[in-house]
Amino acid sequence: MNNRFIQACRQQPVDATPVWFMRQAGRYMSAYRKIRAKHSLLDICRAPELAVEVTLQPVDAIAVDAAILFSDLLLPLVPMGIPFDFQQGEGPVIHEPIRSTAHIKQLHKFDPREDLAHVMETIKLLASPLRGRVPLIGFAGAPFTLASYAIEGGSSRNYAHTKALMYEHPKAWHQLADLFASIVSDYLSAQIEAGVQAVQLFDSWVGALSPQDYSEFALPHTRKIFENLSKHDVPTLHFGTGTSTLLPLMRQAGGNVIGLDWRIPLNHGWTLVGYDRSVQGNLDPTMLLGPTERMLQGALDVLRRANGRSGHIFNVGHGILPNTPLEHVQLLADFVHKQTE
Repeated sequence: MNNRFIQACRQQPVDATPVWFMRQAGRYMSAYRKIRAKHSLLDICRAPELAVEVTLQPVDAIAVDAAILFSDLLLPLVPMGIPFDFQQGEGPVIHEPIRSTAHIKQLHKFDPREDLAHVMETIKLLASPLRGRVPLIGFAGAPFTLASYAIEGGSSRNYAHTKALMYEHPKAWHQLADLFASIVSDYLSAQIEAGVQAVQLFDSWVGALSPQDYSEFALPHTRKIFENLSKHDVPTLHFGTGTSTLLPLMRQAGGNVIGLDWRIPLNHGWTLVGYDRSVQGNLDPTMLLGPTERMLQGALDVLRRANGRSGHIFNVGHGILPNTPLEHVQLLADFVHKQTE
């Protein structure tokens, strides 16, 4: 098996810098669009055979060093009592957003091995086609990001409802965040038991917090997840966007690998994280939309800043955008490998 990704997570020597891309399976691939023409996103997530097919598409088309499970961050919401759906052009929509402490008390834990059994089945089905090829990454959302979706009712620009609840009802906030931490810990453990070789915790919206608020309202709950996962011998990755001011705190929260977005030069971000941790990133995904010469210059800058240190995983600073040409992604992966062999 190609173990570059796992080796880099553990800061071990590699024969070339490993590459994978967030949202590497998705709308920029024509093969995926053909499936989406017949099935909704949630239908694909809930049908293991389709989820397997979509997970494998970029592994077959691009020289990536890891596969990431095709799923959705919000899947745990429904079994805990927060129904949602996807609306065209609007993304996820929570039918009844959390706006009261009484609503929080109505939520409950669940067994992901039963209520999200389709996710575990997808992981088990991927074992055979991925065997001898690349490792599989599982994932889940972090407490702040999941809570912000549930409270706002979807995505948000200023997270006003979320922060208002945090500030006005801190006890209720911590109750909610702790519930998410317990659920996510169990969910990721179940994924590991089913066969993933690494897990990534997505805190996509945590950059909306100041360092002070992160320390008080997010860090304890994120740390709980990584502490619970320490019993498993798999690498853990910790990702967020807009987190340049939070990187030392994210290190405290946990993760063998800390994700860096494009808003901070990779060497500066790595210094803040500490060179005893691996880092992942951090090309601006919009660079894949422009001239390939510019894209490759950007990739070369990232690699120069990594300076050949053990523990760098090349990735974009957030997900691949839907209008990205597939051939640009293929070229980028090959380029990174050739530059670092």
